[in-house]
Amino acid sequence: MFLETDKSMRKVGETVYRICRVLNHNGVIAFDMQDSKEYVLLGKGVGFGKKVGERMERPGECTVYSLQVTSSRGSASELARSIDPEYLEMTNQILNLAEEQFGTIDRSILFPMADHIAFAVKRMQKGEQISNPLTPDIKTLFNGEFKVALKLKEYLEKDKGIIVPDDEIGYVALHIHSALEKESVAVSMQMAAAVRECVSLIEEQRNIHIDVTSLSYNRLMNHIKFMVARALKKESLKVNMNDYVEHHFPRSYELARIVCDNLSKALRVQLEEIEIGYLALHIERVSIDE
Repeated sequence: MFLETDKSMRKVGETVYRICRVLNHNGVIAFDMQDSKEYVLLGKGVGFGKKVGERMERPGECTVYSLQVTSSRGSASELARSIDPEYLEMTNQILNLAEEQFGTIDRSILFPMADHIAFAVKRMQKGEQISNPLTPDIKTLFNGEFKVALKLKEYLEKDKGIIVPDDEIGYVALHIHSALEKESVAVSMQMAAAVRECVSLIEEQRNIHIDVTSLSYNRLMNHIKFMVARALKKESLKVNMNDYVEHHFPRSYELARIVCDNLSKALRVQLEEIEIGYLALHIERVSIDE
């Protein structure tokens, strides 16, 4: 993990650092005199008036990130020195909001997420925009994460005068979700894509169009999300509805079986047979509503 956690248990002022680089008024790269490792310290006024080589105690209001680990975007040490500090600070503030909203999160996402935001800003400043066909699904699957990610829109419109489309916010929401579930952004994207394929299959087989803003769609997506979560956590439903549902709604039951098989293969997780009946009820409901 990038986030330094063991020393966070020490009392404020107990850790002594030597400053290696001042990022801005609110951040520094510093060398821990006790464990001989480099860290990024982010917080209001952390870097104000500081100079390279100066020693400082750990401030009371700051977050400490280790630079010892490598992510898919490169080593933390390289990213910390190459990313514009304002994006490190911005990302740290978004993660603070996420932590307030969800509780403990894996802050190791700081450097890759800041790198993503910095690259996205350069792209948008050039007038280049990317489409994200999964944005409606991300909004529903990871609604809380999307709402937190919207803070980026506020920051960039205020500080940069950039209008940030929801497609960009969707990608940031995936980063936040990955920090909550301690999984890679690619896995979060894979889940959203797999669920989208399943919804498309339902639409195709039942010859309907499911309105992504409808309550039935929201219920279906949330059911699938929690169904996958149960499989990952190896949790089981208590009441088996399969016989009842298969008898009364055979078409929806067969379609639910196919959807479960497809999800199991796409996400490489085994969904229990008991899940079929419950999913079939949601498919039946969304088919009637549409």
